[in-house]
Amino acid sequence: MSTTSTTSGPAGRRSSHRKDGPVRDGSSRRKDGAPRKDRGGLARLGPLPWIGPAVLLIALVVLWPVYEMVRTSFLRISSSGFVRGSAGFDKYKQLFAEPSLPSVVLSTVVWTVVVVGATMLVSLALAQLFNQRFPGRRVTRWALIAPWAASVVMTAIGFKWMLNQTAGVLNTLMTDLGLIDGPRDWLGDPATAWPWMMFVAVFVSLPFTTYTLLAGLQTVPGEVYEAARVDGAGPWQTYFRITLPLLRPAFLVGVVINLINVFNSFPIIWSMTHGGPDSDTATTTVFMYQLKNSDIGQSAAMSVVNFALVVVMVVVFLKASRWNQEES
Repeated sequence: MSTTSTTSGPAGRRSSHRKDGPVRDGSSRRKDGAPRKDRGGLARLGPLPWIGPAVLLIALVVLWPVYEMVRTSFLRISSSGFVRGSAGFDKYKQLFAEPSLPSVVLSTVVWTVVVVGATMLVSLALAQLFNQRFPGRRVTRWALIAPWAASVVMTAIGFKWMLNQTAGVLNTLMTDLGLIDGPRDWLGDPATAWPWMMFVAVFVSLPFTTYTLLAGLQTVPGEVYEAARVDGAGPWQTYFRITLPLLRPAFLVGVVINLINVFNSFPIIWSMTHGGPDSDTATTTVFMYQLKNSDIGQSAAMSVVNFALVVVMVVVFLKASRWNQEES
């Protein structure tokens, strides 16, 4: 209920003022009686001034290259870079007619599944280890950052030198130990090149994934484990029924990031084998680069297909993992 007060003006007139009514400048009053001013200027735009630069950066760095990639795939471009007109869907027809494409796609799937799977398993074990207290834990945590801090190209070239047929330390060591009869070309044979490249890919992926899972483990409250011990749960029951379910958000982040990085991995394969011989050790990303030397439009078409494969792969994984649904 509002209250009304009466005052006597200079001419003896009586005027009334409502304490909670609107004031003459058009602004309303707050509950405490103070006038509420209308929001204006930048305030009316909400969060747009803050997220605007990020949106602009994404548009320039991500959306514009994607647009140019798709546009280029429909053009006929000479080896010197001059546009010779529209090519329609000819570049896609040529791409799907490539005899190496099926084996490259299969190799890409195997490469991605093996590297991501091995990375997650080893990182899970390392994260569980680093979450325990033991002498030298801080030093080992720092040591794990080394593969992450070093350049991926530098790491790949270092392993390439180690595996060199004539001067590689691996051939020398294995020959001295009598494990092999003579030097082997480890990177010249796809049967041995793929395992070594997968090993390097796992090696450089471990730091990020391990620290992601370690951060997830450290968010699990200790009271949950104490309650499990009181209920009589054993170590394995506690791990599978408490640790892993609570680690699920961090695990999903690690899987998705690794899926994208490993699928698009270029420096490791190109630095170690250049995708050869021919395209026997190439993934779709490396194969796309190989096509650039012969047909830029066809390479752009492979880029579009590669981009679509990444999107489909991530969406299928997130759908299958039900990442946005709470556990019952």
